Amino acid sequence: MGESVAEATITNWLKEVGDRIEADEAVLEIATDKVDSEVPSEVSGILVEQLFGKDDLVQVGQTIAIIETEGGELVSVVQTAATPEAVAEVSKTVDAAKDSVAMPTDYSDSDKFFSPLVKNIASTEGVSVEELEQISGTGKDGRVTKNDILEYVKNRGSQTAVAPVKTAEAPKAVQAATTIVQKAAPVSVNGGDEIVEMDRMRKLIAGYMVASVQTSAHVQSFIEVDVTNIVKWREKNKGIFEKREGEKLTYTPIFMEAVAKALKDFPGLNISVDGDYIIKKKNINLGMAASLPNGNLIVPVIKNADQLNLVGMAKAVNDLGGRAKAGKLKPDDTQGGTYTVTNVGTFGSVFGTPILNQPQVGILALGAIRKVPAVIETPEGDFIGIRQKMFLSHSYDHRVVDGALGGGFVKRVAEYLEAFDVNRDF
Repeated sequence: MGESVAEATITNWLKEVGDRIEADEAVLEIATDKVDSEVPSEVSGILVEQLFGKDDLVQVGQTIAIIETEGGELVSVVQTAATPEAVAEVSKTVDAAKDSVAMPTDYSDSDKFFSPLVKNIASTEGVSVEELEQISGTGKDGRVTKNDILEYVKNRGSQTAVAPVKTAEAPKAVQAATTIVQKAAPVSVNGGDEIVEMDRMRKLIAGYMVASVQTSAHVQSFIEVDVTNIVKWREKNKGIFEKREGEKLTYTPIFMEAVAKALKDFPGLNISVDGDYIIKKKNINLGMAASLPNGNLIVPVIKNADQLNLVGMAKAVNDLGGRAKAGKLKPDDTQGGTYTVTNVGTFGSVFGTPILNQPQVGILALGAIRKVPAVIETPEGDFIGIRQKMFLSHSYDHRVVDGALGGGFVKRVAEYLEAFDVNRDF
């Protein structure tokens, strides 16, 4: 899976137990909160066991199936299975494989806050929820830090019993880690209401949006921008650009170019938060909201956006947007984003207050471009004229981004847009 993907849901098995599988042949289909994709086999052989079923949630790195490769003892046993001894050998091998597949402990039931880093260490070291809750934290508000959990593991020795490890025999336990609480289906009182269950992606999006609001202290800054020069330049050059590059020239790559420049000036927005730690990102990877065939939104990522010229940015925007609409994005296309841009103006909105794409600390909403009367300052005096203007809405995480930084960043984006050179080439 792509960077930062921690789990996926099995949506369909393409091969059944006993089927022969060739190398690189798809074995099953999985879905993350962003995209659906197939999982190919790395080897040729026989599918001996499926350790998870359809709709089960699995963690990246877990064993989900057993494939016996060519020339192995197990494959000949499966193919013949002529004696009780052979059958017993198959069962013994499969059971051993199941026992080696451990599910991570679910720490979400605890009322205490633990950072992802602490939970990962605790899971790796087999520390139970009860043990973790008993550790006296030295962090802010008594939070358990990395050093606290490492010190506990070091000194625990053999005095503390390790919680029993959950195995693949109970995959339903993993599903408890999801943030969506399953409730009984509502019943229409008058019989005229239509009740439709959310699809899988909408449930996941709902969970992530609520979690984002609960995690970050959202605050917004708004600024109006005069983009008259950009509108005139695009109208003059969009036909030339499409003829020369074979790509449509929209406003999005122009705005993305300005955002990437501003992030280089304000690296304090190109960060993520992990518990009490701030992670400064080396690369500027811009997420852009795009529509999926089912109407849901997705955020593919333009990697190293600051290194692209306008032609490269336009090609990246069109490629990701086109594949999003066609449902052909790959898992890695949506991973690694360090800052996100969403175009609410597409739907006619003047401005908006977007929710952060965790663990990022900033997201910029582009409002609709409108013709408005404006005061124009000249050496001869002020007069009223018609200008093309839009609002930029900047949401940021007030835990780590103060108003001076959040407001200064969006002002810098506006300055780059208003200083757009009408004589520039692509």
